Amino acid sequence: MAAYHSESWSDFCVSVVGASAALSGLLFVAISINVKRIISYSDLPSRAGQTLMVLAAPLLIAAFILIPEQADAVLGSELLGLGAILTTALAAVNRPSIRPEGDRVLHWIITRIAISMLTAIPIVIAGISVFFGAGGGLYWIVPSIVVAFVGGLTNAWVLLVEILR
Repeated sequence: MAAYHSESWSDFCVSVVGASAALSGLLFVAISINVKRIISYSDLPSRAGQTLMVLAAPLLIAAFILIPEQADAVLGSELLGLGAILTTALAAVNRPSIRPEGDRVLHWIITRIAISMLTAIPIVIAGISVFFGAGGGLYWIVPSIVVAFVGGLTNAWVLLVEILR
């Protein structure tokens, strides 16, 4: 079944690696263009860090899946480890203490917490599912990648364009 065999996902993962690498590179350009403005805000450096992590996650997911002839348990462990590290790192950069006083809680939850957790948690689920061979397998990475790209692009837009308003 395709959900548990990484060979079936190779074309998808090759395209994800390319897209993720390109978007991560564009993020570095956006940050470098506006670095002085970004560091002048208390929350934007962490938002830039969040965005980099979110856009790099699909690259790492796809790279792990593209490793040839690895056991499903190994791939499951890699995904579980990546998801756990990413969840922890994103929780650290999205801690409530860095939320600006004027920022509405709902806005903070949508732009920071939802993007982070909807990227990271499906990776953990995919890892567990692939490891045990039940529960949806690699199909769990699809929503993670979609949220990562949409959220990452949205945050990159903020760091490149909206910061100038």
